[in-house]
Amino acid sequence: MNPIEKHPLQPFLPENSRLLMLGSFPPARKRWCMDFYYPNFNNDMWRIFGLCFYGDALHFVNTGKKTFLLDDIIRLLKEKGIALYDTASAVRRIRNTASDKDLEIIRPTDIGFLLRQIPQCDTLVTTGQKATDLLTAYFGSTAPPVGGHVTFTYEDRLMRHFRMPSSSRAYPMKIGDKASYYRQMFVAARLLNVGEGANPGAVFPSDKNI
Repeated sequence: MNPIEKHPLQPFLPENSRLLMLGSFPPARKRWCMDFYYPNFNNDMWRIFGLCFYGDALHFVNTGKKTFLLDDIIRLLKEKGIALYDTASAVRRIRNTASDKDLEIIRPTDIGFLLRQIPQCDTLVTTGQKATDLLTAYFGSTAPPVGGHVTFTYEDRLMRHFRMPSSSRAYPMKIGDKASYYRQMFVAARLLNVGEGANPGAVFPSDKNI
């Protein structure tokens, strides 16, 4: 039986956070290219962010070193007020894969504890099915459809929960289509203006074979 893994990262909670993004749990350390969230170079989250905010999938990518530009990522997150953590604080991997279906949840995250540290936050985003299931179980709320959102009240705070497609390349959707969903969510969360960062001729990672 594989050992229990505690979350290796501290919650990233800028004081001005209005949006909290929650995945499931980081991949095994051997898959990391940096010490931060979505650290697998084959995960497209930071390429999606590049498309949404700059119209360029490679904006945060160091292709030569096969890593991401962490300082630039953190600068954008602090500027926009985007917090990051995961819906599980401790897990056991049933198999040695990066797949959510192979995670046994040992300790779900106390999401309310995170929200009390970022009082301006009124938007929650889950990136994948397991994260969505854990969040709705925590709040007793309804799961939104992929690309959609629901509202609920938590401690007198009206919250919106958006469910985004997974940024994993195993999820069967083109990165440009995923970015369209994320862009709509960022606009709805008032973190991105309509048309900001848009680039109809954007080069996607698949076009660059990375």
